[in-house]
Amino acid sequence: MTAISPLQTIHKKGLFGDHHEKNESDLLIVSEIKDLTILQIAQYKKSKVQLNSIQIDGLEFPLQNSKVSKNKETRILWTAPSIWLVISKKEDIVKKIKEKCDSKDFAITDISHSRAAIQIKGFQAKDILKKGCPININEFETNNCASTIFHGITIVIDFVDNNPDTFNLFTLRSFGESFYHHITDAALEFGYVGI
Repeated sequence: MTAISPLQTIHKKGLFGDHHEKNESDLLIVSEIKDLTILQIAQYKKSKVQLNSIQIDGLEFPLQNSKVSKNKETRILWTAPSIWLVISKKEDIVKKIKEKCDSKDFAITDISHSRAAIQIKGFQAKDILKKGCPININEFETNNCASTIFHGITIVIDFVDNNPDTFNLFTLRSFGESFYHHITDAALEFGYVGI
């Protein structure tokens, strides 16, 4: 059985908004990120395991507020004290996590199909987020993350790259359509490419 992505019937491809007489390479890019495994890992309070002794896909758990550990296929986001999101394109990531994180010390929850994921990329990407987020996006650096809201919808922001600015945005699947419309509406002013 093939999973239906949250935005499969909503996401449109093509040029939209104020794109006339602009170089296409200067436009924002809005895309749905598909085929991700998203796991929430929570370390139990009674756990005595030292996190610096555990690596997942060669990555350590980030221990500082809003930090991300990353490699080419996997990102580990600090989302709260002793809680992380592992986001990966690797098919065997669940197995790797279960090998490293014993169920006596960690709760591991697969939330892959309960999240919609959108990527915005371009020099105006921060401006898009400023239109609906209360956090100071200007203070964000590459490999920072934050839980916040966008037009009243709870989201997680992951700052992937700054050349050009690239953000992965995650929300509950049930809010995916509304969130997508808010993002694309905010992007119309600059013009964007849906891919």
